[in-house]
Amino acid sequence: MSAAMADTQTRPKEAAKTAEKTAGGWKVIVHNDPVNLMSYVVMVFRRVFGYSTEKARRHMLEVHEHGRSVLWTGEREVAENYVHSLHQWQLTATLERDEED
Repeated sequence: MSAAMADTQTRPKEAAKTAEKTAGGWKVIVHNDPVNLMSYVVMVFRRVFGYSTEKARRHMLEVHEHGRSVLWTGEREVAENYVHSLHQWQLTATLERDEED
């Protein structure tokens, strides 16, 4: 078997692994901070995620009481955009792999 043929046979596996790493199963997590007012955090959740006031408030209280809240789960690219948006609003947010997938 030639070197070019061997190289072609390994590439689909590498592409599949990359696609698997970026596909669904990523969590957007916001963390507690001592700076932002609760009302501000609720407003940001409503604007960024389109949450109702009640749902945004539930997440805000979870952050306040437990230090963090999972706001959204899905594809990596969308999750990265949400994290970036939360950073623009001066909230501490991270992206984590959803281990349940």
